[in-house]
Amino acid sequence: MTFKYDIEIAKHGNTFISIDHFEIPRQKITFLFGESGIGKSILSKAVYGLLDPARLDVNMNGKTYRNYLQATNTRLIQQNGFFVFQEPSTHLNPLLTLKTQIREGSLKSSDDEEAILRHLWDSEDDQPFRKLLPVYPQPYRPSGGEKQRILLAMAFKKLKQMQQRGIAGDSLFIFDEPSGSLDNHFRNRFLSLLFDAFREQPFTAMLITHDYSIISEIYQSHKDLKKSVTFKELTRSDDGLQMNDFAPEAYLEWLKGEKTAKTITAGKSDVLLRVKGGYEIFGKRMRIINEANQKKMDEKSSGELRIHRGEMIYVKAASGVGKTTLAKIIMGLQQCKGLKMIIDEKKINDDTPVAAWRKHIWAKKIGMVFQHADEALNLNATVEEVFAGLPSKTPITAAFIREQLKRLFDFKIDESFLNKPVKLLSGGQKQRLNLLRTLILDTDLIIMDEPLNGLDFLSISKVIAALQQKQKEGKGILMISHNEEIFDTMIPPQSIYHLTTE
Repeated sequence: MTFKYDIEIAKHGNTFISIDHFEIPRQKITFLFGESGIGKSILSKAVYGLLDPARLDVNMNGKTYRNYLQATNTRLIQQNGFFVFQEPSTHLNPLLTLKTQIREGSLKSSDDEEAILRHLWDSEDDQPFRKLLPVYPQPYRPSGGEKQRILLAMAFKKLKQMQQRGIAGDSLFIFDEPSGSLDNHFRNRFLSLLFDAFREQPFTAMLITHDYSIISEIYQSHKDLKKSVTFKELTRSDDGLQMNDFAPEAYLEWLKGEKTAKTITAGKSDVLLRVKGGYEIFGKRMRIINEANQKKMDEKSSGELRIHRGEMIYVKAASGVGKTTLAKIIMGLQQCKGLKMIIDEKKINDDTPVAAWRKHIWAKKIGMVFQHADEALNLNATVEEVFAGLPSKTPITAAFIREQLKRLFDFKIDESFLNKPVKLLSGGQKQRLNLLRTLILDTDLIIMDEPLNGLDFLSISKVIAALQQKQKEGKGILMISHNEEIFDTMIPPQSIYHLTTE
């Protein structure tokens, strides 16, 4: 049996989401992939009855949304399940403590609460979250990862209740980017809790994610439940959206191929960039340590970051340590103390004037793909206009733009797309434009800050191929990404660095 829906969502008479056969198999765990902004979240909210019929015109299986909301099945979905929102702050009440919310209404205190929290925090006692529960979930307090785990704990409390009542099999739990604020360790703690609960008593769950490395974790740690797991992908077609099967082997085989291609870095020659020693920023002294030499260095050594021509290096650090800040320092967009840097034999330090960066470095020696496409692009410009004015070595003509777009877009590039305002593109489409703007500058060094954000698997493979081509052309690449499995596979230890505080 399956939850099946034909869904159409419009605003002011304009349909922007349309899909036949949006399906969630019962008593299975479904992982839904697809580029950012394609509609995964809004479709799931439509199913769960979370959209506002006064703001959107929603049609569910040929019925109005108001009728759908009043239906018995919809009320049972809301009553017996749980929806974990992508951004926990949209669900958590800033005027109530976390302790109050985790025990609110049907989520009253239970014997399972502490065990769930201990598992999610990977702790043998309540020390990590004891002081957290009396906190109000205001911005920056607690962290995004902590709020994420609190919301997950609420979902698991509800799930345990349904299992104790023997009705979990008819419950629907939706997790929208449940690991977005978690590192791989805590993501895997969440997955183990989910699968252990499923082994105890099957239920229906859908997990919306961009994290394809989840596939590897399932195949390694939960292979006994492979038949109870489905992988789906949301894609576009001329008729609207389609929900297709996604073959996990496609990702695993691609990853295996990238491991074989790791030797692409073996031909690196002279040093392109060198950041000597550490530096001080925001009152902290930072260290850059090469993974291959990590054991040889003492605690006082600051290390040195080197990027050779034709080499991709990967900088790793815990969230919030300062990877993006390091990228901005190398780019000349953030000042620090004690900077000693050489880029293609040109020395850079704290006193290097902005005029020198503008004349010799920006868009000439170094180009950067910023983490958030919405902040890097002019949202009011058209697709064609975002390329205007770039100091490209090749004239920026309409024909040139079309050819560049074909590298990362898999549909026909016509006038309507070139004239489309950027603000109307999906998150994944914006990210691809963000990448192309930097790649066509053809700089010696390319800094990538989370370049795979919001991309589907096809786009990820195309971006990786484009970067590998840049390597073959002798370009250096500095990679910052939370996609550890992909880049740990692609990049050898001698090209991986860890950023830490002294």
